[in-house]
Amino acid sequence: MGLFSFIKDAGEKLFGTGEAKAAQDAATTNPTADNVAAANEKAAAAIRHYITTLNLAPADLGVSFDGSSGVVTVSGTAADQASKERILLAAGNVQGVGEVQDNMSVSSPEPEAVFYTVKRGDTLSAIAKTQYGNANKYMAIFEANKPMLSHPDKIYPGQVLRIPPQA
Repeated sequence: MGLFSFIKDAGEKLFGTGEAKAAQDAATTNPTADNVAAANEKAAAAIRHYITTLNLAPADLGVSFDGSSGVVTVSGTAADQASKERILLAAGNVQGVGEVQDNMSVSSPEPEAVFYTVKRGDTLSAIAKTQYGNANKYMAIFEANKPMLSHPDKIYPGQVLRIPPQA
C-alpha cells in the first residue's frame, strides 16, 4: 500500500469525452456538491473502464477519484504483483491524475518493480542500459508494460513505466 505520484498533465485523455466530460462541465459551471460528486464518479468509472479494457481488472476492482486533488484510489485483489503494478500504472497514466492511492492486495506476493518516469529523449534501450546495465534488455521493460505500451518506440515524457526486477 502506498501513494504513487504521477505527472498530472501527461497520459491518456479519458475525461474529455462522453459522460465524464458532461459531468465535469456541470461541476465546473455549477459546482454544487452533487455535481462535483457526479463528476468524480464518472471520472472513476472512466478509469475503471480503461483498466478493464486493458484486461487488467480483477473482479473486485474498486476505483474512486477526487478531482480536487487529482487522487485516484484503487482497491481489490490482484492475481500477482505485476498485475497490481500494471493497474496502478494504468490508473496513474491518465491526464488529470496526480497520485494513485494503492489499497490493493496481492494473491501471490512477489518482489516489487521500480517505477520510472520517462524524460524527454528517453528510449527503452537507454532506460534498460541505466536500470540493468544492458540496453538489449529493453524488451523486458516493454513486456512489463503491456498492454499500456503497444510498441517499444511509443513512450512519452511524463509516462511512468514499470521496471521489473532483473531475472
